[in-house]
Amino acid sequence: MHRYLTSEIPGTGGIIKESPEDFLVEELPLYLPCGEGEHLYVTIEKRGLTTLEAIRRLGRALDVADREIGYAGMKDAVGVTRQTFSIPRVAPELLSSLELPGIRVLAAARHRNKLRLGHLAGNRFRIRVRGVAAGALEKAESVLAVLCARGVPNYFGAQRYGAQGNSHLIGRAFVRGEWREAFDLVIGDPAVVRDERWRAAIEAYRRGELEESARLFPGHCRTERDILQRLARRPDAWEKALHAIQPRLKKLYLSAYQSSLFDRLLEQRLNSFDRVTAGDLAFKHDNGACFLVTDAAAEEARAENFEISPTGPMFGCRMLLPEGEPRAMEEALLAAEGLDLSSFDLPGGLALDGERRPLRAPLREPSAEMEGEGLLLTFALPRGAYATSVLREIVKTG
Repeated sequence: MHRYLTSEIPGTGGIIKESPEDFLVEELPLYLPCGEGEHLYVTIEKRGLTTLEAIRRLGRALDVADREIGYAGMKDAVGVTRQTFSIPRVAPELLSSLELPGIRVLAAARHRNKLRLGHLAGNRFRIRVRGVAAGALEKAESVLAVLCARGVPNYFGAQRYGAQGNSHLIGRAFVRGEWREAFDLVIGDPAVVRDERWRAAIEAYRRGELEESARLFPGHCRTERDILQRLARRPDAWEKALHAIQPRLKKLYLSAYQSSLFDRLLEQRLNSFDRVTAGDLAFKHDNGACFLVTDAAAEEARAENFEISPTGPMFGCRMLLPEGEPRAMEEALLAAEGLDLSSFDLPGGLALDGERRPLRAPLREPSAEMEGEGLLLTFALPRGAYATSVLREIVKTG
């Protein structure tokens, strides 16, 4: 667990996501559909579903392949989410009569292009924290004041690491070519799983009973069953068995690994994450461009005004490295993993180009108020920044 930026301010404590309505996130679109074109932009409200599961349900109902459905951002399964998907060659009237578990259609309009990951201005959050400690409002307001002034530490956090909290470790094994390790991690750890049948399936795999393990895995564990069935046909062909994993899921594993490395670098720089130093590749918040800082003193005012921020690495084979001390820190992090940038040039369409990510994010329109015995928080963040980074600073239970 990462250090707190606001460690001097006591946490409010409390419970988040006791019910789906306690966590509402609404996408802020980068642009609105123009009203014509082959893609239908469908805004839905989903409950208790991941983004990928929502795509699967929409695709099945409308007879459209999952890969043809576009989306701007991944959303958590827990809570209520309002987000937009683009679906090609579908009549708007089909949506008005659509009834799917966990999905409610709010709007539909045509546009010319497919919605792509990142086509998003940000997200607005409305979050209820129940069972908070005395003085919660004052504590929350103090934390929000610091986050407004210095920025939100731009951590990805544990929600990036999947249901068993090990997606980043799977991605690491893929990058390092450790196929047996990757297979074991995909199957999972029985100590982490609550579902008895799921646990029994993992234990059967560990005993070497591949077909029994595949039989026992619950219905939603499709990936685990697919790779087990392949391995049962060709024992010890770990890499070939892993080919059964959908490319989109493989990319999520790899992205989780990139995210974990970024988080580790941010942890190292947390004390000065709002100041640029010589050699930094600085992020310009108005247009997303990066530039090399040669004179830190000359850029100090721009950093204070939140015009620019230092960046950290989403490592990849084409990523630009900073200079000086920032570069030394990033190269040391890679070396400790036994990797260099070329390690991310993976075959099979899985190569990671890499990019720079700001170490902090601006907090917009924050407010806190007491609602009965709970604390109601509202705020907005730019795309790619996570509400959990704000909440952990306020609640401080982890």
